[in-house]
Amino acid sequence: MQRFHGRTVVVKYGGHAMADRELREVFAQNIVFLRYAGIRVVVVHGGGPQINAHLDRLGVRSHFTAGLRVTTPETMDVVRMVLVGQVNRDVVGLVNQYGPFAVGMSGEDAHLFTAERKHALVDGEPVDIGMVGEVVRVETGAVRSLLDDGRIPVIASVARGADGGVYNVNADTAAAALAAALDAAKLIVLTDVEGLFADWPDTDDLISRLTAAELEDLLPSLSAGMVPKMEACLRAVRGGVPQAHVLDGRVPHSMLLEVFTDEGVGTMVVPDPDPDPDVHPAPLGSGHTPREGAR
Repeated sequence: MQRFHGRTVVVKYGGHAMADRELREVFAQNIVFLRYAGIRVVVVHGGGPQINAHLDRLGVRSHFTAGLRVTTPETMDVVRMVLVGQVNRDVVGLVNQYGPFAVGMSGEDAHLFTAERKHALVDGEPVDIGMVGEVVRVETGAVRSLLDDGRIPVIASVARGADGGVYNVNADTAAAALAAALDAAKLIVLTDVEGLFADWPDTDDLISRLTAAELEDLLPSLSAGMVPKMEACLRAVRGGVPQAHVLDGRVPHSMLLEVFTDEGVGTMVVPDPDPDPDVHPAPLGSGHTPREGAR
């Protein structure tokens, strides 16, 4: 507990942990526990299932290209309304049942996130998918003020563009960008799997620890669902965050197991080690395979 006291931890909240009522309660309890333990906690959330449900009720079909939601201006209105007006308020209210700390905001507030239009790649060619953005600038002043006041910022993953538009941004990558900008001690990405597996689906060997370079080598072979989460971890550690973790949000108290136990859970990504000038580099192409290792 002493190691992380006073440090910032960014948690990306989503997946089954957000949909299951019991897990929602446990998540809120854990977040407040971290706050009482002296950790400065920031929550970043998406809300894909909630957006899909609202679009279905309106009779609007959801279209995806390369795993990204095609977001027309009309769809963006729904995305914004659901993320900021519904999901954000739900998460804030849930956390505040256990301690009066959570304050809701979106990436638009105080220019927290500035985004540029992002294109999907299909067969190597860029495809316009509408109001989907990539975070290119983070202004942390409002978040730092809330943390200094003992609050828990809860942030919806929409962003304002330099062109004045509003963009739907991936919550994993938004959390990574924020973690780097806040000099966070840790990024935690909650998902619906135990972590990253070696040679999935041929084996179920969990990779407990790997470096940024090892992860970069693995990225082209990962399933579409894991790519944004692992890219977020890579972006975080390459941005100066000492540790990034993918945890199974279906396991109650997985965040506490990661933060407060020596063994940890899930998959941890760490920066590449500093090169030793006395050690000659391996020949090009020799490579090495990520291996399981103790925390």
